This record gives sequence, C-alpha cells and structure tokens, in this order.
Amino acid sequence: MIADERLVTYINSLDTGNTAFLNQLEQEALDTFVPIIRKETQQFLKWILAATQPKRILEVGTAVGFSTLLMAEYNPIECRIVTIENYEKRIPIAKANFKAAGREQMITLLEGDAAEILPTLDETFDFIFMDAAKAQYIHFLPELVRLLDTDGTLVSDNVLQDGDIIESRFAVTRRNRTIHKRMREYLYAVTHHEELVSTVLPIGDGLTVSTKKQIVRKNR
Repeated sequence: MIADERLVTYINSLDTGNTAFLNQLEQEALDTFVPIIRKETQQFLKWILAATQPKRILEVGTAVGFSTLLMAEYNPIECRIVTIENYEKRIPIAKANFKAAGREQMITLLEGDAAEILPTLDETFDFIFMDAAKAQYIHFLPELVRLLDTDGTLVSDNVLQDGDIIESRFAVTRRNRTIHKRMREYLYAVTHHEELVSTVLPIGDGLTVSTKKQIVRKNR
C-alpha cells in the first residue's frame, strides 16, 4: 500500500463503477487470484482514455482480458486494441471473455513472449498500456518507444512495488531483488529518456505516464 489505506478506501468509494460484465469478470479474477489492475488504476485509465481518445491501443500483458475490456468499454471512440499474452493457461480465458463481451472483432490477441513479438510489429500506436512481467519493463522500453506515436501516451503499471522501490536492495527479500533493481533502472530510464516526458504517480501500485515528444535538433 503506497497511500494511506483509509484515503484509498475513500477515493474508491467515489468510483462510479463499471459495467455488470466487467464487475463480474473482476470478481472472478479476484476469486481465482489472477492479478488485475486496482480500482484506482481503473479510474485513472478511464480518465486518460477520455482525455486522449486513442484510435490504436497496444497492451503488453493481457492476463484474462480485464484491462483490455475496460479500455474497449471506456475509450469514448471506436478503436482497435492489440494485446500480448505469454501465459498459455490464460490465453483461452481471455479470448472467451472477449467473445462474451462482444468485443472480439476490435481486439487482436498476440500469443507469445512480448520480447519476441514487439520487434515484429510495424504499426505505431497512440496509446500503450504496459502491465506485464515487471523485470522485463526495462527490456521492453526501446521497442515501446519505437512503436509509440509522437504525442502518444505510454502508461506503465505496478512501478512502485507497494512502496518497496524506495528501499535498499538489501531490505528487499532476496527473491525480489532482481525485480527491484530492474524497476529502478526502468524508472530512471523512462524519466530521463530524450524522446519522452514522463511522470511517476502513486496511484494503485504506482504508474508512470509518458508522452512521446517531437525531437527538435537545434543548430549549433
């Protein structure tokens, strides 16, 4: 928990809610211990989709398709979503959820390792949502910047690791030290990237929000 638990509970109490289908899907995911985006992150995604109204969305990390369908539902304009998932057991569940929601025509699910799939993509996207293996964020970043349109938005979830990101690596459990190290590398890279303007937000488990800028080379 990054923010005070009572404050988060109050903020979430103001949420206007999702569709009945998304509510059911969220509850099923929670009951079966499938990680999905937190309530605060859901609210943020709804807002930023309303603000940016992307036509082409790339998602890295589908799971059972909850965040995919939330974006499909709450983006105010017609859009196409490409989503990537590597965990074989969740792929058929996600596909079934897309079909049950009547959104299968607008969603393309690419099966496999994002590290192998991202370099094969040629089209660009005006919105990218990354919610995949946290230790891989730093490795995905160059391809995501390549695939992001100028003025496009990149949102990365779970970047603050319940606040552990500010701790010394020796204060983090041994099994999490690699993720801790790589996420710190990612946060530095994304906030110092010459093609991005980025901010880190303590929403949910932490978000980075980046906009790709037009690079203007000054004459010297």
